Amino acid sequence: MSDFTEYFDEVIQAHVAIEKWLAEEQDPRELERLLTRFSPQFSMVSPLGRVLDFDALNQLFMLAGGKKLGFRIKLSELHGLALHNGGATVSYREQQTDATGLHSDRRSTVVFEKVDGRILWRHLHETFCSA
Repeated sequence: MSDFTEYFDEVIQAHVAIEKWLAEEQDPRELERLLTRFSPQFSMVSPLGRVLDFDALNQLFMLAGGKKLGFRIKLSELHGLALHNGGATVSYREQQTDATGLHSDRRSTVVFEKVDGRILWRHLHETFCSA
């Protein structure tokens, strides 16, 4: 059996940082720290099919920082899909809620790359779950 522990840990730790960034006013340096988790070549397909790159992700975080009161993320169903010398591919389920009662449920697949021992988010694809 393959060990995906460090990749699962990164999914969890990144979401803790994202949750905090979106829910609380923070020093802008926290955004810089958050973004170091992502490859400069990062790409993402949002649940609505929008394609984002690293710059678009940065803009999204800049605009939304501290503006989602009561924002919480619950992760579950972490599965390792593939391990390779340069990283791994992992899937997980993510449920989001906020103080307004907004709720979303999505399944995500992330491709990680490992550079100089650091795990970086290279590609993320999210899909909304049906009710």
